Amino acid sequence: MEMNRIDAIIDRYDKAPSALLAIMQDVQDQERYLPREAMDRIASQLSVPIARVYQMATFFESFHLEPRGKHICTVCMGTACHVRGATRLVEELERDLDIASGETTKDLQFTIEEVNCVGACALGPLVIIDGEYHGTMTSGRLGKLVKKMQKASAKGDAGGDK
Repeated sequence: MEMNRIDAIIDRYDKAPSALLAIMQDVQDQERYLPREAMDRIASQLSVPIARVYQMATFFESFHLEPRGKHICTVCMGTACHVRGATRLVEELERDLDIASGETTKDLQFTIEEVNCVGACALGPLVIIDGEYHGTMTSGRLGKLVKKMQKASAKGDAGGDK
């Protein structure tokens, strides 16, 4: 993590304490999580207590304090998706990526996460990969999609480098 990139984000908001949430969001967008060093820097540069930064980081579920993968694989576990096989999709991802749900691959390429409901029940079972919705997903289609992404990541063509 380069502190000059964190400082550039803070400077875009004129070091305004009222911009704390926006700054934290931008840092997370850049780093894919909120590193401790970044939160310390934000608190220092904005002259706000570090406890306030941590309070916001732990209150909002959208913030992550551990490194996350370049590719986020989200499986909707709402009732409609669950009864249509969402559990099998999580198991497929876990097998293909050799990690458990909630974890990130050692190479920081993939993270698996489960959410309660995304409100797209007609598309269930639903998998969201890097923000793109893939409805009526099957284990076979998901396996092919993951393999394609793994090949692209291995070649360095996956995009989204941060």
